[in-house]
Order: sequence, then structure tokens, then C-alpha cells
Amino acid sequence: MADTPKRGGDKRERILAAAVKTFAKSGFYNAKVSEVASAAGVADGTIYLYFKNKDDLLISAFEDRMQMLNERLRQELSRTEGSAVTKLRKCLQLHLLLAIEAPDLAEFITVELRQSSKFIKEYDNQKFHEYLAIVVEVIKEGQSRGELRGDMEPWIATRALFGALDEMLLALVLRKEVTPQLVESRVAALERLFVDGLRQR
Repeated sequence: MADTPKRGGDKRERILAAAVKTFAKSGFYNAKVSEVASAAGVADGTIYLYFKNKDDLLISAFEDRMQMLNERLRQELSRTEGSAVTKLRKCLQLHLLLAIEAPDLAEFITVELRQSSKFIKEYDNQKFHEYLAIVVEVIKEGQSRGELRGDMEPWIATRALFGALDEMLLALVLRKEVTPQLVESRVAALERLFVDGLRQR
């Protein structure tokens, strides 16, 4: 999953990709719109043809990237055969692999989004809820098939799981070096803690 803006293609997409990269590099507060424009290869004023301000750019970049993550999660789960436990493990793996496959995006999601009060207080966050809903359906499916405990509310389990994933991804982002082996060890730890806890006894 690449987040490097290209010279060709859709100008709005180039700006969004540049925003993710710039916010991750400089921090949301310190980053200037002119930096985003330069990284996207457009004039400063072009940014405002597509976005109202820096907060709007942040939210738009989040929505766009979450849509990509949601689509990938759906595709990967549709190709994953086996139990709900196997599918939940795939969810863990895909999320933490962002630290390797798209480190700028991982930092953007775990660190920079929290820097915007507008994002925290006012944004409805539909794409995030869509992401959670995908995991909720996996848990519901597992419960209906008798693979997962029926005494756990799927939405609560999903929020708890995402909270742990978010913190684990943040810890990976803050490391100087992240290897596939390290990611796999973290996936296994979360699987033992959360997924095994959801198994039907």
C-alpha cells in the first residue's frame, strides 16, 4: 500500500497522499499547507480548490485512507477460509502490518489524527465505524456458528480489540525498526489475549 504521491493521476489523490506523508513527517500542527502542495507537485492555492483548510484536509485524508483499508479488509476476509478465529487473526495481521507496509499512514492514524480538536470533537467518523462494523460481523458470524462465545456483545469486543490494536500499532510506529517477525509476535500476543478469550468453551 503506497502513500507516495505521483506526478500523474488525479490531483486530489496526489494532495491526499502528500498530506498523509507530510503530516506524518512534520506533525499536524507544524506542517504547512505549502509543504503539502510542494510534496503533491501543485501550487499552494490548488489545495484550497479541494479543501477548506488544514483540518478539512486531515479529515479528508483520513476518510480516503480508511476507505482503502476497509476495502482491503473486506477483500482479504472474503479470501480467508476457515473459522471466525482465523478471520479475526487476519484482521489483527492486516492492521499491524501497516507499520511495515505503510509507515506514514500508520503514524498518521495513530499519532497525527489526535492533534486536531476538530477531528476529535466534531467529526462523525463514519469510515472508522464502517471498519469496526466489518469486525463486528466476523464476531457475529462466529457466534452464530458456535465458534465464539455468545455472552459477549460484539460491538464491545470489537472496540476493546481495536483499542489494543491501536496502541500496539502506535508502539510499532515509535520503534526505529519494525520487522515482519516482530509484527507476527505482536499478532500472536493479541490473538492469545483477545481472540482466544472469545472462543467458545
